[in-house]
Amino acid sequence: MNYFAHDSAVIEAHCQIGIGTKIWHICHIREGAKIGRNCVLGRNVYVEAGAVIGDAVHIQNNVSIYNGVILRNRVFVGPSVVFTNDRYPRAGNKDWKLVETIVEEGASIGAGAVVLCGIRIGKGAMIGAGARVIRDVEPGETYVECGRQIPEGL
Repeated sequence: MNYFAHDSAVIEAHCQIGIGTKIWHICHIREGAKIGRNCVLGRNVYVEAGAVIGDAVHIQNNVSIYNGVILRNRVFVGPSVVFTNDRYPRAGNKDWKLVETIVEEGASIGAGAVVLCGIRIGKGAMIGAGARVIRDVEPGETYVECGRQIPEGL
């Protein structure tokens, strides 16, 4: 084992975890999940089968990374960020369709942000704490709340 997992973490068989990754208290990594090298997963992080996490990604406490979510290299995910993977969630819907979400290299997502599925957050973009991300975010863009962005010069 070339990664660290706290004794309370649940790491299912047949998942990929890169060298140097640290998985902390009460995390759950499902079979089929892919996690790159030198990542840090804080307390109570859940990584579902089919989720893909690149190298040097930092995920803070209380975040769930569901199937269809792809975090490229050097992404930062703040505490309690929410990702989704279903546009029309209904209990017991057997016909639901997985909708992919991609967070490009070097992007940062602030605490408590909600990222709807089908979104692409561009390379180096910054999502403000508490933002509701309802559209694609351009590379390098700072997105603070429901489609607003910070004017240049601030």
